[in-house]
Amino acid sequence: MKTTKKKEKDEMRAEYDFSKAERGKFYRPLDKGYTVHVTKDDGTVVVNHYTLAEGTVLLAPDVLEYFTDSESVNEALRSLIQLIGKMPAKKYKRSSPADRQKKSMVFQVSEGKR
Repeated sequence: MKTTKKKEKDEMRAEYDFSKAERGKFYRPLDKGYTVHVTKDDGTVVVNHYTLAEGTVLLAPDVLEYFTDSESVNEALRSLIQLIGKMPAKKYKRSSPADRQKKSMVFQVSEGKR
């Protein structure tokens, strides 16, 4: 059995020139979809447009550190759904800014009476 030696130096070959390269030149967000043009040997061009499947959710990189697969995301969301179901509905009622201001004013007044 013949073994191959690994290169000791991990350097770029001289014929590769990235001096005029532009980082992110063709970057587009994946959720917008993308088009692939394939030119065949006979000169015809096949164009395919790809989009995310319905129901696909993209996770932010910081969230991805904690949830590496669909199963872990689904488990966490199911537990959150159970918690929401156990809480009274009025805790999630949104109040208007005017209502919030009135509540803070009432708190300030009652705070001064003590």
